[in-house]
Amino acid sequence: MKQFASEVQKLSEKLLELLCENLGLEPGYLKQAFAGSNGPTFGTKVSAYPPCPRPDLVNGLRAHTDAGGIILLFQDDQVSGLQLLKDGEWVDVPPVRHAIVVNIGDQLEVITNGRYKSVMHQVLTRPDGNRMSIASFYNPGADAVIFPAPALVAAADADEERAEAAYPRFVFEDYMNLYVRHKFEAKEPRFEAMKSAIATA
Repeated sequence: MKQFASEVQKLSEKLLELLCENLGLEPGYLKQAFAGSNGPTFGTKVSAYPPCPRPDLVNGLRAHTDAGGIILLFQDDQVSGLQLLKDGEWVDVPPVRHAIVVNIGDQLEVITNGRYKSVMHQVLTRPDGNRMSIASFYNPGADAVIFPAPALVAAADADEERAEAAYPRFVFEDYMNLYVRHKFEAKEPRFEAMKSAIATA
């Protein structure tokens, strides 16, 4: 698991570099934005979803967005269950052997000033088959200050909807303290709450 986590962390950083390139940000910008005083945080969790005789009554994991940065998920290659919300409809993410599902978290939505969006997703229970998954989370350090990249705010000047930073500036740990109480709710009120907290501080 140690070796696995190390390789997935390297892959996460490569993906962040590709996002920088795609967004026109300088190399290393996103990794630095996550750094805080002690560097980004990284963790891996293994989840097991046993068979459920009444999947119509129980969700494996309720709908939510991920709070952090970039999430790499190895799904079970036999048993499905992951869904994401697209255009108001729940869409299955089918199991594909040796594939990695890459998910964007709330912090990347903020830093990219909405160019990338965190995705609402859920896990359904199944009446037969044990579903396993391995999720790895590459997140900002606790004291990292998160805010829209100035270059992306400036680049949006021609777009009236995003002529200014569309998201507040906050410390990641403060966001997490809010997130743990409101994980299974819409993300927009969390962003607004952070904006209000800054305004009253």
